[in-house]
Amino acid sequence: MSGVDHLHELLGLPAVDFQHASGEAPVQAADAAAWRISVDPYDDDAETTWEEAFKAFLETVDPAGVRALIVGQWGEAYEVKSSYAIDLIIAAADRLTSLEAVFVGDMTSEENEISWIEQSDVTALLNAFPDLLELGVRGGTDLVFSPSKHERLRSLTIETGGLPVGVIRGILDSELPALERLDLWLGVSAYGGDTDVADLAPLLSGTRFPRLTHLGLRNSEVQNEIAAAVASAPVVAQLRVLDLSNGTMGDEGAAALLDGQPLTHLEKLDLYHHFMTEPMERRIVQALEPHGVRVDVSERETPWGNRGVEGRYTSVSE
Repeated sequence: MSGVDHLHELLGLPAVDFQHASGEAPVQAADAAAWRISVDPYDDDAETTWEEAFKAFLETVDPAGVRALIVGQWGEAYEVKSSYAIDLIIAAADRLTSLEAVFVGDMTSEENEISWIEQSDVTALLNAFPDLLELGVRGGTDLVFSPSKHERLRSLTIETGGLPVGVIRGILDSELPALERLDLWLGVSAYGGDTDVADLAPLLSGTRFPRLTHLGLRNSEVQNEIAAAVASAPVVAQLRVLDLSNGTMGDEGAAALLDGQPLTHLEKLDLYHHFMTEPMERRIVQALEPHGVRVDVSERETPWGNRGVEGRYTSVSE
């Protein structure tokens, strides 16, 4: 796995590691940071469980002021589901009265490969925190997104090496009237990514989330097909940012975008990590940048083993 780092911020707040072993109160105010709580299950000298670390956090940082929580390693996350940490957070909902953002699974490949992270039904957090503005998840194994209703959620991010179609259907069957940003890492079939382009039709119609302005359909092994579908999708007219990065995009997908509906209203088109040729890179940049669109065509990749289309790869899989 590449291209996955620890979060640097959440809800516009800098990510700060809670030092549960120090016993000292943090210098940051409770509402001035996105607090990352993580334990290292591989450190023989550190025997603190995530439950103990979270308890120490609630006793050290004023929970009523906490606006953003980042759940890092909660133990051996390839065996223990994220519901372990999620349930503890929900149990403290009456104390976390200002919580507006949660990210579950902030781990790098050195800690746990993205497709090994054992997730669970993350919509429990939506039910417990009606004022949540941002929800993020890393890892698709056993991930569940039950059809939900939430009036305030503005941003939903699902980062996976393979996104199960059931998650897509759960999101698209949800009532999220305030949703402005949706970022989906679709991944590859070898790691559970069984979403077909046709499954995205309700999203691409533009009727599902009327306030959506940022759409990411990223990290896909069928990025060309997605680009072709997006090229004529009504949802594009309402977007400011279109993100098709980290996948297997080649000249085919880029040509479809250029031949489709106008994209000159966008603020940004992100095609980072792609397989386009240099002439196609120039074509798409020259077509859009004069209109004020920021186009990212950096990180041109080379297919494995000179195998052409079959040798293309996503940025993140295992």
